[in-house]
Amino acid sequence: MKIRSLIATAVLLAPAIAGAQVASIDLGNYRLERTVGLPAGPASEASAVTWNWDSDSLFVVGDEGDAIVEVDRNGTLLSSMSLSGFDDTEGVTYIGGGRFVVVEERLQDAYVLTYTAGGAVARSSLASASLGVTVGNVGLEGISYDPSTGQYIVVKETTPQQVNAATLSFGAGTSGTANVTSLFNPAGLGLIDLSDVQVLSTVLDPSSPDYGNLLIYSQESARLLEVSRTGSVLSMYSLAGITTSAEGVTIDSNGVIYIVDEGPNMYVLAPAPVPLPAAAWLLLSGVAGLAGVSRRRK
Repeated sequence: MKIRSLIATAVLLAPAIAGAQVASIDLGNYRLERTVGLPAGPASEASAVTWNWDSDSLFVVGDEGDAIVEVDRNGTLLSSMSLSGFDDTEGVTYIGGGRFVVVEERLQDAYVLTYTAGGAVARSSLASASLGVTVGNVGLEGISYDPSTGQYIVVKETTPQQVNAATLSFGAGTSGTANVTSLFNPAGLGLIDLSDVQVLSTVLDPSSPDYGNLLIYSQESARLLEVSRTGSVLSMYSLAGITTSAEGVTIDSNGVIYIVDEGPNMYVLAPAPVPLPAAAWLLLSGVAGLAGVSRRRK
């Protein structure tokens, strides 16, 4: 009877441990798990990536603006949708219901589209919103939808660097509107440029201490930061010596981080495994031992 009781406890404990998902983020606990290639044609010069929580797959855009590409966690091509009329797509974010928002760097405009595998769409046909005046190659580099507020967090590359929160109302032609406010002065981050941003509210429980935080990536610094919404640096991961052309970052519900570069490559960062509590090891070891004794007695 005691053996049955211990086995029952172990059976209940094991799935709870195996199914546990990340409750918080600390980039100091991450490691580079693997590097995978992306489809060289449609995902060439990959500049942004986003996780689609409905399909549980990743979507990539290149800065040539030719396509939005769906890949799995190993970078394998699943589907793609052709884009036309785009010149410098530097950011993409998933907003639910099969819809994505893509940003053009120089125009500093955001466009909303519904993804159709194997389909095609022209920029001129999409509803948009302007986040600023047309600039050179120093404009919008990243965007991330925040489901907790309905806003978008956007980063401007440099001259000056900006980390902003934007409420967007998409419309045809020039009818779309944007209310943009600064979150904090990014000069305190110590980054050479700002390449992408990812909110953590898409993957963490609202009770998590990191729920409101952001991931910000810098290509020229080859550094990924976790920062608060007031600009405090909370943790850091360096990609120095790994890549010099990465520009896009996203995270999935398991806390796995994906960074893409112009190779095109995808770098998969995973949190180190959480050690099994000592009590659990003792329990499972005891069950195995008792089960062995029971078999011998029979």
